[in-house]
Amino acid sequence: MLPLVLDVTNRLAVVVGGGPVGRRKASAMLAAGGQVRLVCLEPRPAEMDDPRLEWRTEAYSPEHLSGAALVFAAGPAELNNQVVADARVRGIWVNAASEPATGDFFLPATVRRGDFVLAISSGGAAPALAQIVRERLEAEFDEAFGVWVSLLAELRPLVMERFTDDEKRRTLLTVLCQWEWLERLRREDVQTVRAAMYSVLSAEF
Repeated sequence: MLPLVLDVTNRLAVVVGGGPVGRRKASAMLAAGGQVRLVCLEPRPAEMDDPRLEWRTEAYSPEHLSGAALVFAAGPAELNNQVVADARVRGIWVNAASEPATGDFFLPATVRRGDFVLAISSGGAAPALAQIVRERLEAEFDEAFGVWVSLLAELRPLVMERFTDDEKRRTLLTVLCQWEWLERLRREDVQTVRAAMYSVLSAEF
């Protein structure tokens, strides 16, 4: 298995199957910035109202895969086998919910805090264990962690612009990545911590 982080911004994924599994796959793709075409016989739930979701209440046909970057087969096993075969003919990576080993990739359990993403996978061997690990990590990597990552994304370009010396850049970025900043964000308001982090740029090293 080769772990990858794919940028699916504005890329199309086709999900075949509108049950709980298919809806989870669609939601994960939307959360990552992608677009989804979901094909199933079920009516569209009211809560699935994202404008990037194209819900097709109709029987699956291979033409539904047109333009897809990824495919998720999340229907009955026989249908999934057909979707996998159709995706393979078109050279599209496919995930198969009923028989993961027949697909090209697994969708890991994730903890998402803004741009920071933790992915946990058992390679399809124990999905329930991956979910349990995710729940434990969610407590440690809380919403404050996402705020910290946002502040680091804000400050990094300034460090790269203001300092030409590679060693000084590394030192500054290392200081800003110390765990105590996260602890401060859990105790103090964001603006106070932001000001303190900015002050690091004017310190002498």
